[in-house]
Amino acid sequence: MKKRAILGTILILAAILAAYPPQSAAQASDWKQIPIPPLPAFKPQPPKRILLPNGMVIFLQEDHELPLIDGTARIRGGSHNEPAKKVGLVDIYGEVWRTGGTKTRTGDEFDDFLEVRAAKVETSGGPDSTSINWSCLKGDFDDVFKIFVDLLRNPEFREDKLDIAKKGAFDAVSRRNDQIGEIAQREATKLAYGPDNPYARDPEYATIAAITQQDLIDWHKTYMHPNNIILGVSGDFDSAAVEAKLRAAFAQWPKGPTLPKDQVQYHPAKPAYYLIRKEDVNQSSIHMVGLGIRRDNPDYYAVNVFNEAFAGGFSSRLFNDIRTKRGLAYHVGGGIGANFGHPGILQIVMGTKSQTTIESVQALQEDIDDLEKHPFTDDELKRAKDAILNAFIFRLDSPDKILGERMTYEFYGYPADWLDKYPAEIQKVTPADANRVAAKYLHKDQLATLVVGKDREFDKPLSSLGPVKEIDITIPPPPGAQQEEAPKPTASNAEGNALVAKVVTAMGGDAKLAAIKSLKAKLTVIQKTPQGDFPMPMESIIVYPDHLHAEIQAAQGTVTIVVAPDSAFASSGMGTQAMPAERKAEALEQIKRDPIFIASHWNDPGFVFQANGTEKVGDVEARVVDVNAAGAAIRRYVDPQTGQILRETYKTLSQQSGRRRDSNGKLEDR
Repeated sequence: MKKRAILGTILILAAILAAYPPQSAAQASDWKQIPIPPLPAFKPQPPKRILLPNGMVIFLQEDHELPLIDGTARIRGGSHNEPAKKVGLVDIYGEVWRTGGTKTRTGDEFDDFLEVRAAKVETSGGPDSTSINWSCLKGDFDDVFKIFVDLLRNPEFREDKLDIAKKGAFDAVSRRNDQIGEIAQREATKLAYGPDNPYARDPEYATIAAITQQDLIDWHKTYMHPNNIILGVSGDFDSAAVEAKLRAAFAQWPKGPTLPKDQVQYHPAKPAYYLIRKEDVNQSSIHMVGLGIRRDNPDYYAVNVFNEAFAGGFSSRLFNDIRTKRGLAYHVGGGIGANFGHPGILQIVMGTKSQTTIESVQALQEDIDDLEKHPFTDDELKRAKDAILNAFIFRLDSPDKILGERMTYEFYGYPADWLDKYPAEIQKVTPADANRVAAKYLHKDQLATLVVGKDREFDKPLSSLGPVKEIDITIPPPPGAQQEEAPKPTASNAEGNALVAKVVTAMGGDAKLAAIKSLKAKLTVIQKTPQGDFPMPMESIIVYPDHLHAEIQAAQGTVTIVVAPDSAFASSGMGTQAMPAERKAEALEQIKRDPIFIASHWNDPGFVFQANGTEKVGDVEARVVDVNAAGAAIRRYVDPQTGQILRETYKTLSQQSGRRRDSNGKLEDR
């Protein structure tokens, strides 16, 4: 019985195997031989275009997947149009436009109204345009759209919100040299376009300080006209019904003047080696840059394929050589940049450790030279085109993205079907085309090579490659700071010593001050933001003369700051980051400015106190004392009767700082 069962099983298996004949010679033996069918035709639903009599262009894109309605208005005129003396105007405008509210409601009132509806209305500014957008539930569209229209037509630009925006801009200026990558990209842009090009300018303390409420009003008046606006709406709606509402809101808006065409000049830096010294890093950021092209250039498609094959991804030549073979960088890439409205930047970018900086520059140059010796092959082009086309669908995988693309073409004057022909044009690119654009645009001897890093740790001097021009990235001081900066006296005078003696007495006398070795303080720092004031509890411990430990309870969690002569860092849930050298030096100087520390060293030869006239502080005719606290300069305003310090001023990295007495006689930061 058992033998029969086994025999039956064998027969069944034999029958099954018989149904599957041996692999024929025609079948592929390697997965690479399996033919890949062509990509199917992709025809996304285009948005409906509406042109109002006053020149406003509207696009409607229905999307019924979720009960949401989103809208964006893009207004011609951006930061490249702002006056050179008021760089930063458009960023400030883009913030205060929303936070300042309208003539009937404040920005804070809008916040409260929108928050309970899980809706938002936001504004911003960019290089070529400003924008205002909304997002809301379908049922809240009418109410949220009223806010959108009110901000579009009747913004108020309140002074208090302007002050907050300018303070934020000042802070951004003060921190712009903290990160090596940000420095490299900013200065590379200046090398590619020219330092005075409107696409390369940076806000400074002086340009931000010059911005007034009237500037914001004038900007809005100049650019906010219906014939200067492209409006796109997408979401769960009936196009006919929404079109009627949009026409009712905007059709009677009078047409404005036509804006003049831009006349932007480009002056790329001469080919050379450019160095920015940064002492608090152990890596170098390398940028080889030149001027790129616009997207309406006939070479655009060939350039796209070249970029991908040469420097675009994991299979690119640069990546395989610089990272995989030589192990010089974790990331390397770049290409011939192309923008819609102005030329992009041609740039090859990589980061490497300080000790392989020169080797890395030479490796990049060798790979550029290799393009002529070893032209692109069919296999390289196939991989590049496959990568581009496989990623193409993700540019249009939602109605919102389709709408955004269509608005961009309208804004820059490109054909409506510009993207429709993109896949076919990419497929047409041959190795000869890619090699041709490489020879046309990319030459190592025509590029400006920027290196940011600690040059004393380079494997060789940068000058071993050629002439070097050093770039100074020192941040110009705020207006008036040069005049207000406390002088650093070299010798005390009798009146200065007498005044500081009175201060020491008012603080408890020599003996008590000498006994203080450390200071623990608990306070609350108020961070001013467009959303309001945010209190941040802080506890700090100073161990004289040169150690500081502080913990700040910020919105994102606890931030710990440690400063000592040999190390300084900030630590949070995001990780630990070394403090830039200039900020470490500033923190150590701040300890020297501490009133207790100075008072306890008033007899020290390294501390200088020089009386320098009088100045009114409130109702008191205060005596001015310039202090040199072992190299840290500070100006103090002392009540000659009581010895109280009424006010003090000093220069910091960001802007003129100081402290004054509050109504209770306590010294507070200003």
